[in-house]
Amino acid sequence: MEQVACWQVGRGIIVEELDMSKKDRRAGINRREFMKVSAAAVGGVASLEQAGKIQAKGHNDPVKPFTIDVSEAVLDDLRDRLARTRFPDQIEDAGWSYGTDLSYLKELCAYWRTGFDWRAQERALNRFDHFRTKINGLGIHFIHQRSKEKNAIPLIITHGWPGSFVEFTKIIGPLTDPVGHGGRAEDAFHVICPSIPGYGFSDAPKESGFECRQMAEIFAKLMAKLGCTQYGAQGGDWGGVISAWLAAIDTAHVKGLHLNMGDAPEETSTEEAEELSPKETEDLEKMNQGYAAIQATKPQSLGYALNDSPAGLAAWIVEKFHGWSDCGGNVEKKFTKDELLTNIMIYWVTQTITSSMRLYYEIRATGPKWVPEEKVTVPTGFTLSRSVPQTHRKSIEELYNVTYWNVMPSGGHFAALEEPDLLVEDIRMFFRDLR
Repeated sequence: MEQVACWQVGRGIIVEELDMSKKDRRAGINRREFMKVSAAAVGGVASLEQAGKIQAKGHNDPVKPFTIDVSEAVLDDLRDRLARTRFPDQIEDAGWSYGTDLSYLKELCAYWRTGFDWRAQERALNRFDHFRTKINGLGIHFIHQRSKEKNAIPLIITHGWPGSFVEFTKIIGPLTDPVGHGGRAEDAFHVICPSIPGYGFSDAPKESGFECRQMAEIFAKLMAKLGCTQYGAQGGDWGGVISAWLAAIDTAHVKGLHLNMGDAPEETSTEEAEELSPKETEDLEKMNQGYAAIQATKPQSLGYALNDSPAGLAAWIVEKFHGWSDCGGNVEKKFTKDELLTNIMIYWVTQTITSSMRLYYEIRATGPKWVPEEKVTVPTGFTLSRSVPQTHRKSIEELYNVTYWNVMPSGGHFAALEEPDLLVEDIRMFFRDLR
């Protein structure tokens, strides 16, 4: 029996259509403060046929193949809204100092309306193996790209804000097929890349209080449902926090934890402030103020504007790609317009910008317990960037069992999209001793 899940996104409604046999139809403020069926021999991943057998062990919701298919009505509406954008004024020669530069936003929106080919991007995204399943009452979308190498190990990689699974499209190939990308077969991974709840094609929580620990609990169940008895976890931004919680609550199954951001609560080191130079302190403030305060206190109010205006959504998101990347003031030095807009489109067509921002509110309400209280004992590797302010290593070592540490010569917040080759090599290096 073949199951094909295809989400049509149209008129603000997401409808799941299942093509199944007639016999078996189923309905089927401050970022720094936040921030069994198994392939037993290799600690591997169950096939979809094997995964189905796991349902009898308490995972009753099936894993269904999924295809991204945005309705033409949504694309027509988008182009119409872009054509009717009312752009604000801007101080002369302000550039990006007040926020997204007006001239660049006009250029980006014009390309979005007349030059951007969503169908081409949709086809490119659909070349990966997408799935949906329900865990703890929430529909969870994920890519599950299996390697052909027999000794590949499962690796769950998790995005943050304002990213999406799109961030990882450049590294999935090299991780799953290292030989085809100039690497070694023994460095292969089976890659699981979920959309975190409230983002993209995953359902948004409907109750307050849903934050990173609950997301990690869902992903632990996802990995169990896929038959992963031993696996690695990787992430940055919120994806790093979720991955840290995953290592803390599923220690018996997580072989290693790799993070590309080194955030920790300020209270982990009383000497840290004295170690920062004035320039480092200034950079931290620039990174952590403004957007986080709004998203952590009034995300709903901001959401009305961003969910209604594609130009507003683009301005809010692209400013972070400009400010948080190692682009030297030219965002297209690191990202193409197509890359920027494809990520923005995930928020637009799923209408998840508001639910994505609510995570900041939930984290603020959580207080100092937004990261695991006990030290994470799983072997942990850090790949950091010089262009992103980071907590000092001794603060990190209070929270994690650090066994690998590297600072990349270039790159920023969106490491997988900015410097995919450097990040892939560090992930391989870290996990070599843990296989």
